[in-house]
Amino acid sequence: MSAESTASSGVPQENRFRVWRQTRPFWAGLFTMLGGVPIAYLPYGDMRLGNMTLAMATTAGAGALIIGVLLVTLGLTMWFQPVVRVFAGVAAIVLGLISIPVSNFGGLVVGFLFALVGGGMSASWAPAAPAAEETEEPEETEEAPEKAGYTEAQTAPGEHMHDGTTRPVIPPQGSEAPVAGTTIEANGGRHSAG
Repeated sequence: MSAESTASSGVPQENRFRVWRQTRPFWAGLFTMLGGVPIAYLPYGDMRLGNMTLAMATTAGAGALIIGVLLVTLGLTMWFQPVVRVFAGVAAIVLGLISIPVSNFGGLVVGFLFALVGGGMSASWAPAAPAAEETEEPEETEEAPEKAGYTEAQTAPGEHMHDGTTRPVIPPQGSEAPVAGTTIEANGGRHSAG
């Protein structure tokens, strides 16, 4: 691994998976894929007990395989295309319900439950709100006492225009007006004048 790949992303290597996982319905996709495995496997799997073979093959084995593969595909879609998470979640729930009559009671109910939980989690998942970036307050300069109490739309007294003229003094109005009986110190703080 090169140093430029770590520097280019801005996220330390050990946190990349965590960041990736938190920006998508990870657990919903995992549960949906886990639900597809028993639904697809049980109609084709067999268990050997000594000389006896126990097979759960049904006539709808192809339908069970299709449902299982679609559930795994929907789980991967939840991971890699989180924009369609609601569609994928609803489709996983519908396929889980269809698997009950088609695939040995939904993969012996295990696959059905995983598909139902994964689909519900995907449909209800929402991305986290972006973290509030801390804005640094600009350091106050000696010009601050002149402009105190004035908004950006209003101008401070005697501000020079780029055409060489001076803008007239417009006192602040309403709640933006400085409080009477206070003085403004050079450091921007207010103290009572009494």
